[in-house]
Amino acid sequence: MIVSLENVFKYYGADCILRDVNAVINEKDRIGLVGANGEGKTTLLNVLTGALDYEEGSVSLTNGKVIGYLRQNSGLSNGRTIQQEMEAVFADVLALGREVDSLQKQMAAVHDDPKAYEEVSAEYSKKLARFEAQDGYHIQVKINTILGGMGFGDYDRNIITDNLSGGEKTRLATARLLLMEPDLLILDEPTNHLDFKTLGWLEDYLSSYKGALLVVSHDRYFLNHLVDHIWELERTVLTTYRGNYSSYVVQKKERVERQLKEYEQQQEQIKSMEEYVAKNIARASTSKSAKSRIAALERMDRIEKPVIWEKKAAFSFEYDEPPVKDVFHGKGMSIAVGEGENRKVLCRNMQLDVLRGEKIAIIGQNGVGKSSLLKAIQELIPLEEGSFEWGQKVKTTYYEQENRQLHPEKTAINEIWDRFPNMYEVDVRNILGRVLLSGDDVYKLVGSLSGGERAKVAFAVMMLERGNVLILDEPTNHLDIGSKEMLEDALESFDGTIIMVSHDRYLLNRIPTKIIEMTSNGYETYSGRYDYYLEHKVEVQPKKAEQSEEKKQAAQKFYRTKADRARQVAAKKRIALLEKIIEENEQQIEQLTAQMADTQIAADYQKVEEICQQIEQLKSQNDAFSEEWLELLEEE
Repeated sequence: MIVSLENVFKYYGADCILRDVNAVINEKDRIGLVGANGEGKTTLLNVLTGALDYEEGSVSLTNGKVIGYLRQNSGLSNGRTIQQEMEAVFADVLALGREVDSLQKQMAAVHDDPKAYEEVSAEYSKKLARFEAQDGYHIQVKINTILGGMGFGDYDRNIITDNLSGGEKTRLATARLLLMEPDLLILDEPTNHLDFKTLGWLEDYLSSYKGALLVVSHDRYFLNHLVDHIWELERTVLTTYRGNYSSYVVQKKERVERQLKEYEQQQEQIKSMEEYVAKNIARASTSKSAKSRIAALERMDRIEKPVIWEKKAAFSFEYDEPPVKDVFHGKGMSIAVGEGENRKVLCRNMQLDVLRGEKIAIIGQNGVGKSSLLKAIQELIPLEEGSFEWGQKVKTTYYEQENRQLHPEKTAINEIWDRFPNMYEVDVRNILGRVLLSGDDVYKLVGSLSGGERAKVAFAVMMLERGNVLILDEPTNHLDIGSKEMLEDALESFDGTIIMVSHDRYLLNRIPTKIIEMTSNGYETYSGRYDYYLEHKVEVQPKKAEQSEEKKQAAQKFYRTKADRARQVAAKKRIALLEKIIEENEQQIEQLTAQMADTQIAADYQKVEEICQQIEQLKSQNDAFSEEWLELLEEE
């Protein structure tokens, strides 16, 4: 066990936030924490980590166990470089390494003084053993691996972290925490600001993480692939489910249905008992029996009626008239952004054909031009080159990921009413009510709404516009899980055409019939959904001319002379011999390095010098043999 919570209660004033919470986290556990916004997930994590006091119960952390918690704010130190932030994790080990280096120099300085040399070498051997036990020689390898995986492979390590963007700081803080390797790793929305490549790396890394994981995330694909337990926090109560997110959804439905049945059965029993009491309490012959039922009713543990459906946004998209079969045709489309020296071409010579009823998802790393493409095909920005044409009877409606098409100074109700002035107030309120904005909330300024609320207003506009082609830029970004699921249901049942950009892999596994991956080198099209794309993702095939040249070269290689074949056989034998020699030399280097850690040998300066010379000689040999090996491989 790493940490446990027993009968924990947490209040803010008179409001109970956590009620009788019981939970245990063991080594190797993989837990996903879910719950609607405002349910107390952050409060629970702060109680668990000791950052927040609680009123009742206990939290027990096993001695020696370390918890690492990445909050949504990065927590990086001001004024440090990227490299300094990473090295700070290993400050004690690196300090020990500097001591080892200093002692090594001292050994060389006092080698003529046997007594002094013995003292220094003994200290050197002791600290070297500690340094190696803490894997000191692999620190830089660890830093490079983690930074590369988290998308910092090409970054200048001397950049001050203050100059990084918010998303970059979050990624760097995640990298720092991964390097710490705590016994329990707590991550709060770790997939925010990550592209597909980094997401894939993080999932692979966490799947083999040696410690326990507790992850707060709205990324259902991430939860499905990583966790084996779900903690749900709902109405102050924590409920544990076995399995991933999809399993949790099924189990919760079954649990609620079971609770409802038990509730209904008890209600029938109560009704029957109350009717009996009402009929018989006044009769002398049955009064005693009636009173016993009253006592039974008073002793009864009443089952609360379960909430079958939490309030979710009711999205639906309809249109008045379908377009022609050929919805869109784009030819040779190139898009550029910026001005002058800062001008950058994001995509070149793109062909895009869209048929009626197709649901197309455009994916790719940040900055390749996905959102710009959506804007260009709506003439919101100009094309650099190429042309496009919409088919007849096409009516588009557009969702912009930051909802900049909304007016922050308008109220939510006026945002709708000004666009559709012929609507009655009751109808405007109804459409806002469907996206969970009701009562006085409809008079809030759009600029004061949360990101999720603004998104829902934008979807309300789209529903009223009744477009037969939906253009969506990151439609699930600001929505909670419940709202995401309702939106997905609406998009799945929509029989019109969809062109969307998204990083939401769960959405990408439900909606699209085609995926287009944009890269800095071009684009590639895949028929099917996200899992199909992952299975069939290949490098762009060479052009026909290149294929023809390859075939020509292959034919030339096939028809070899007798002398050519003899040289090839000799080369293969030499390659095998070089590989054997290199491997044997590497093994010998390891053995000699291990000898230097021996205290008796380390105390003998002359012996140490001899071993160092042998190691250098073997390394020099391997360098030469490796060059020859590479040359022979290239000739094959």
